[in-house]
Amino acid sequence: MKQVIFTADDFGLCTEVNAAVEKGHSEGVLSAASLMVAAPAAADALERARRLPRLKVGLHLTLVDGRPLLPAHEIPSLVDGTGLFSTNLVSAGIKWFFSPTARRDLKKEIRAQFEAFRATGLKLDHVNAHNHMHLHPTVLTIMLDLLREFGWQSAGVRVPREPPQPGLALWLWLMRRRLKNAGLRINDVLVGLRDTGHLTEDRVLSALDKLQDGVSEFYFHPATTATAMLEANAPGYDRLGELHALTSRPVALRLQALGLMPKGFSDLPLAPLRT
Repeated sequence: MKQVIFTADDFGLCTEVNAAVEKGHSEGVLSAASLMVAAPAAADALERARRLPRLKVGLHLTLVDGRPLLPAHEIPSLVDGTGLFSTNLVSAGIKWFFSPTARRDLKKEIRAQFEAFRATGLKLDHVNAHNHMHLHPTVLTIMLDLLREFGWQSAGVRVPREPPQPGLALWLWLMRRRLKNAGLRINDVLVGLRDTGHLTEDRVLSALDKLQDGVSEFYFHPATTATAMLEANAPGYDRLGELHALTSRPVALRLQALGLMPKGFSDLPLAPLRT
């Protein structure tokens, strides 16, 4: 059985992204969005989400390449002199793994982002992380602990898997096993990983023609305008092209022909919890 989820990341980054999420959902096939609770336009994103009751909203943990939710003095090991997270993913990951202080600060920041999402009153559809940093074992462990603590064991978690990935195959298998053992909803494939920022109409149509059985999550980074800030944030992303794909009539017709309706993680069957 084939199922699809169409998700927009970086919800809350700026109003141009938020407007694209609203347009992609109201006028297109976008079914879910991942909210950055500490981003500059998070309040605007929340306002839009509340008037889009069918949009499934999840938490997009931001732990690198962005701003923290907590004040810099509470998590000094995670931020630079400007109070922002590191943009060097490798060095950040190494620090999280080997530094007890960094792990404590990381847990404080992740907890704060969980609490901020709970305070929105929205139902949590899923959790993932900016730049897929929930692949990191420390982040994943903290996430799983907090999902249990907050009573969100039925949420979804993105698995960043788009074969072939020979260098990550074992790691992704272990990640999937941990998530399944926790009873969480997961996707089987992440469509667009190799084409991040360039999941345009032709690529979506091609991927739909090649769908395998299971849950395929298509993930997008749309915006209504290509601003200088967005270009600096992710150089070269075709955000307008991705928005066009989400509102494309050919994409909607292809989904209809395949008998597919994009959904959220919370619409998927719940895996049995293993003890």
